[in-house]
Amino acid sequence: MKIGIASDHHGIKAKAKIKKYLEHLGHDVIDYGSNNLDSVDYPIYAFKVGESLKKEEIQIGILICGTGIGMSITVNKVKGVRCALVHNIKEAKLSRLHNNANCIAFSSNLNMFRIKDILDVFIKTKFSEEERHTRRIEMIDNYDN
Repeated sequence: MKIGIASDHHGIKAKAKIKKYLEHLGHDVIDYGSNNLDSVDYPIYAFKVGESLKKEEIQIGILICGTGIGMSITVNKVKGVRCALVHNIKEAKLSRLHNNANCIAFSSNLNMFRIKDILDVFIKTKFSEEERHTRRIEMIDNYDN
């Protein structure tokens, strides 16, 4: 699977570990930055992943910042991106199963073992395609303000 990953300065270390883990599993991982510990504006990196999702250059996006909140808010501005801020396995599963999330955001403070478990579930879980979930996603996708 082709996966895009990005972080701000808070998520550099976690991003490196996640990237190594996913590559070990056989995924093609594209790193969109940031790649140093200097303070950066996280929207730059979130939008890079979001635009790549929109262009279908990647299948899944992963974003890491101090809380995961800023990255998830930012990338959800990109049409066609459905990013979930996830803290546990249940949220990861339901974000894919019910919401067809194509992007996941994490806090850089999450334990790496938990992140790996969450990513395993997120990547393996497929959208349920139940009518009620499809209808709700279409409502979101068709909203234009």
